[in-house]
Amino acid sequence: MSLTVERDKTTGVAVVTLDRERRHNAIDLATAAELVAVWREFRFDEDVRAVVLTGAGTAAFCTGIDRDAEVPQPGSPYSVDDPLAAIGPKAGDLWKPVIAAVNGMACGGAFYLLGEADFIVSSSTATYFDPHTAYGMVSAYEAVYMAQRVPFGEAARMALMGTAERVGAQRAYEIGLVSELTEPAELLPSVLRTAETLAGFPTEAVQGTVRALWSAKQAALQQALAQAPALIALGNLPPDRQAALFASRRTSPGFRVR
Repeated sequence: MSLTVERDKTTGVAVVTLDRERRHNAIDLATAAELVAVWREFRFDEDVRAVVLTGAGTAAFCTGIDRDAEVPQPGSPYSVDDPLAAIGPKAGDLWKPVIAAVNGMACGGAFYLLGEADFIVSSSTATYFDPHTAYGMVSAYEAVYMAQRVPFGEAARMALMGTAERVGAQRAYEIGLVSELTEPAELLPSVLRTAETLAGFPTEAVQGTVRALWSAKQAALQQALAQAPALIALGNLPPDRQAALFASRRTSPGFRVR
């Protein structure tokens, strides 16, 4: 199993941990399937009233799709199968509150998860970035999700700067990407206290409020995401050229944190 799921029936909080620490909690196809399944499962579990999502270890929350994952694609240029498209809780029709606890690097496909969390609490040592452009890939889904959460210019800068720049936790707080900063050791205890508060409120009112909040943005979000497959098909470099750029990353200039 690539996920650890802990349920506390007393508090009503479940903690979902991406448990691939040696791979910086990158998501392979098995992990993607487990995420899809766990959100669907929580819809029917009345003992779960709030969810915390985090990553194992302190180095990374999630670094997106595992580079070793092999994703079969249809031959049609009009179709792109994205293995991460359904990994978020809202894609799974889960309207119980989900809080992301970010404890290290969060980059690339991590934004599929962060984009569908209700809010984000961050370790003071976390960093956020989107490497796609540096490796010859279009940032489509990730850029759309970030444009829904932060000012447009900040989303554009993150998406366009690729591996050259990382957004530090303090800057992420200043632009509204995260709602709270904690010291690393306090991250999970702080998020659990918040989740327990939410789980203690009448669940119908909480879920209705989650649904109302997302209704304010969902129509525009779905329209934007619908454009993503075509943009990816048009703009991505061939896989061998992407791989060459990725292999050269260790010799490329370092990044800066802002």
